[in-house]
Amino acid sequence: MRTSGADWILKEHPDSAATRLRIAREDRLMNLHAVDRLVRFPRHAPTLDGELFAEEGGKLYRLLSFLEGRFLAQVAHSPEMMESLGALLGRMAVRALSMGVVEAPVAPSDWDLQHLGLLRRYLQEEADPHLRSLIAYFIDQFEAQVWPVRSELRYCMIHNDANDWNILVRDNVISGLFDFGDHCYSWMVNDLAVGLTYMLLDKDNLLETVRQVVSAFSRELPLKAAECDALYWLVAGRLCMSLLNSAHAMKQQPDNTYIPISRQPAERLLHSWLQINPVRAKAVIRQAAGLQPEYPPDTATFEQRRRRVLSPALSLSYTTPIAMQRAAFQYMYDTSGETYLDAYNNIMLVGHCHPHVVSRSTSVMRRLNTNTRYHYDELLAYTERLLEHFPPALSRVFLVNSGSAATDLAIRLARHYTGRRKVLALEHGYHGNTETAISISHYKHRPETAYPDTLLCPMPKAFGTDNSVSDYASAGLRTIGEHEGQIAAFIAEPIMGCGGQVPLADGFLQALYPELRKAGALCISDEVQVGFGRLGAYFWGFEMYGVVPDMVVLGKPMGNGHPIGAVVCTAAIADEFASGPEFFSSFGGNPVSCATGLAVLEVLQQESLGEHAKVTGEYLAEGFKRLGSEFPVLADVRGSGLFLGVEVQLPDGRPGTRLANGIKNGLRERHILIGTDGPADNVLKIKPPLPFNRSNSDRLLEEMSRWLRRNAALKEYS
Repeated sequence: MRTSGADWILKEHPDSAATRLRIAREDRLMNLHAVDRLVRFPRHAPTLDGELFAEEGGKLYRLLSFLEGRFLAQVAHSPEMMESLGALLGRMAVRALSMGVVEAPVAPSDWDLQHLGLLRRYLQEEADPHLRSLIAYFIDQFEAQVWPVRSELRYCMIHNDANDWNILVRDNVISGLFDFGDHCYSWMVNDLAVGLTYMLLDKDNLLETVRQVVSAFSRELPLKAAECDALYWLVAGRLCMSLLNSAHAMKQQPDNTYIPISRQPAERLLHSWLQINPVRAKAVIRQAAGLQPEYPPDTATFEQRRRRVLSPALSLSYTTPIAMQRAAFQYMYDTSGETYLDAYNNIMLVGHCHPHVVSRSTSVMRRLNTNTRYHYDELLAYTERLLEHFPPALSRVFLVNSGSAATDLAIRLARHYTGRRKVLALEHGYHGNTETAISISHYKHRPETAYPDTLLCPMPKAFGTDNSVSDYASAGLRTIGEHEGQIAAFIAEPIMGCGGQVPLADGFLQALYPELRKAGALCISDEVQVGFGRLGAYFWGFEMYGVVPDMVVLGKPMGNGHPIGAVVCTAAIADEFASGPEFFSSFGGNPVSCATGLAVLEVLQQESLGEHAKVTGEYLAEGFKRLGSEFPVLADVRGSGLFLGVEVQLPDGRPGTRLANGIKNGLRERHILIGTDGPADNVLKIKPPLPFNRSNSDRLLEEMSRWLRRNAALKEYS
């Protein structure tokens, strides 16, 4: 409304004691900031009686001055504008700190960052399971990184909503700030975090924006180290707060089409924020605030310590090893501030530090950790759920600590059941690090070491050979015939990881399994690398070939990094084993491991990660094939889902070992992690955590293409 030549906004509020207190505090805060010479703030028009509001019919009415200007959301954000915002927030903080302690309301606000954890109650209202996990991750990190240092964060009254629709600009600087309705008595740095969050929306160079805003703020009010270090997590927290409150609003207003659209910039920023190494963000913020950055120990320090206490037998990845400090989903963060896209660590199946897995494992660890000589629900809940993913014939579970221990036990089970010793395996296979597992792992055999109980079939690889499926099957059948009555078991990976990501030729297992069983041998599928939905279209690798083994060996991704493994077998095998000495594993099947394993299965289902692996894997494989048409050195692309191998071969047909390692290390320098393997170490291994997505695939393909254009023809790689 207009009166006496001025424009005013009429506000209506329900009458309550809390509303009256809030209006009084809001007016006090507006008056405090009205002294600013550079920025205009609203002012209230008192009633004829000099009151802040008028009362009528159970309502409170007040007039606030109308501020003219363009919204920050409607203009391009120049460096001057970002510095202007930082300076304004700094001046406001100086004045607010002078107010001293202010009485807080009884009920905490859903928009006060110090109470972010209370918004967990809205997590299940977030419809997108991937976004829900990302929000949960950042809430966990807020509680781990910020909450313990809260006593070091200064309190004051803050505006708490410096968003781009509450800020006005004129002549390329901030000219006005209004809407004090979300004010609260909270951490001073939260006002900076809120304003910074909205300034970051849809920006490309996020840390440069952070530097500009923080630097301007700090010239007005120097930040403490704890406030600097919290800021990265507080920005993420504000985004999570916005997304959770909007998810709740969508539940209340399902027909409101504006809410989903308004969320999109926040979603994009949260995904981008995840790709920033917190170490780098902390250093940038500290430098902008005029403080000395702190970095964790570097690679050289780790290498010196490692040499003093560890054996050289423990190898390191890459020509220039990496000192890692943190990880989240498909990203890893080193100690120098770099972020790596992880296309390599298949153990972290559902993503590094997945919040659901972390929560389940830690909650049980706080309550109970014992062994299988007692009844406890976690053991049965997990094994029952695990067996739902297997054919009915595979109905018994032995839980151990690793895939290696599972292989060892599977061979022991087979030898006990059959009364035989020999094991038929595949050339270039790998099944674990115990003495028994090594004995059947040709990949680890030394020429001078004999394993008389191990028989080997040629690896059934079609690419680069003249052999057909029948040739490989015939070789296996000959071995079975030559050792009739001596073979306890045949073990094979459905896709041979260390052999070079090689799928078994279709028809190979179909030919061998019946003959092995006729000969009294057991069939073992080693699913340690490929199981649990990594292959996309198949939950287990043996499903690719239409066979059902007698035993399945599990490990690696089973606990998403937690040490757990298993053998799943038939009731007959398990019952026969019970007639021998008692089997017991001190840690196998403990409550924490079982809770962790169950959480992995739940995430796989809730986030449809198997289907995600299928779609993303197909997209990535097609991208590699396109690259292969441009660069013939990428001679073969194989695998399934997000378990892919790209064979590198020189123009003369020789294995491109040095070239493959050049690609691997070249990508590492571009902050992308892949591996190499195979008999000639010339196969690029792509087996990322399953949250790895289409955008990540594009980046991997683009960087590999860029490296190949520059280096593929160099003599040093031939």
